[in-house]
Amino acid sequence: MSNLVIVESPTKAKTITKFLGKGYKIESSFGHIRDLPRSKLGVDVEHNFAPEYEVPKDKQAKLTALKKLAAKAETIYFATDEDREGEAIAWHLSQLFKVDPKKAKRIVFHEITETAIKEALKNPRGIDNDRVDAQQARRVLDRLVGYKLSPFLWKKVVRGLSAGRVQSVAVRLIVEREREIEAFKPEEYWTIEGEFKKAQFDESDQDEQVFTAKLATKDGKSLNKMAIKNEKASKEIMTAIKEAKYSVTDVEKKTSSKQPPAPFTTSTLQMEANRRLGFSAKQTMMLAQRLYEGAEVNGESVGLITYMRTDSVNLAQQFKDNANEFIKKTYGDEFASGGRSHKGKSKLA
Repeated sequence: MSNLVIVESPTKAKTITKFLGKGYKIESSFGHIRDLPRSKLGVDVEHNFAPEYEVPKDKQAKLTALKKLAAKAETIYFATDEDREGEAIAWHLSQLFKVDPKKAKRIVFHEITETAIKEALKNPRGIDNDRVDAQQARRVLDRLVGYKLSPFLWKKVVRGLSAGRVQSVAVRLIVEREREIEAFKPEEYWTIEGEFKKAQFDESDQDEQVFTAKLATKDGKSLNKMAIKNEKASKEIMTAIKEAKYSVTDVEKKTSSKQPPAPFTTSTLQMEANRRLGFSAKQTMMLAQRLYEGAEVNGESVGLITYMRTDSVNLAQQFKDNANEFIKKTYGDEFASGGRSHKGKSKLA
């Protein structure tokens, strides 16, 4: 074996193996191989918040196996995900293998296709220490906040809840919102709506389209939301307008154009999956991970979506080209636009 490629998940390893073949051994780390201890704080608050890492018992066998493979390998490629967590996993592995992070060959790709994998192998880089530091800072902050807040939630809400740097803010927002609800003083207001249909002028006029209209002005003055204060005021207006005759004075027609939405980012994917399908964020990301890692299509295992943990709305150029060709062949040239390009709003996407 001359080359060892380490990824995070076994499914991804299986897919990539089919692309690379002989000369490459693809192994998965099953996520983080090293972490802060579960039984204590694991952060030295007195000495610049230095983290204390350990290999959990359930990961020790996997680490031993990876070390044996690494010792035989001529080149080790760290192909963990291209996010802070992935960078940190690559760094931890390089530390455990005693590989100089500057000499480590780190490869990244945004879609699991043969083209993307082989292109990544041609362009390895070193481990990005800025991303590693960012992940460690997040993890330490999670621990400092969560180690004290989580037991409190177990006592007051339900056992097993965890609250780190993100959930602690959510807890604060919920508490503040609840206090606002408790302090809210309800104020009564009424609205008046009428149901109308077009008057028939002759027997041939069969159009009986019914529409609803809301009372917007009274005596020439606009009615704001709180204008009708109570039932008495509402009934007075109802008595005044009941016998009135109504006519449509103006119809305004507008032409609007609608742009297709941008490709999903992590947050828009989760929101749409929840809105349309009722999925939780965890369920959405689990299914997206499986699509990213690969599924069997016509007897071949291929990745079906680009990387989903991202603020970027970028799509694989190969996918856009293939989609464009498919539309041309299936529906005709007039339906092919050549593909849209979207600019990410986030500078760090």
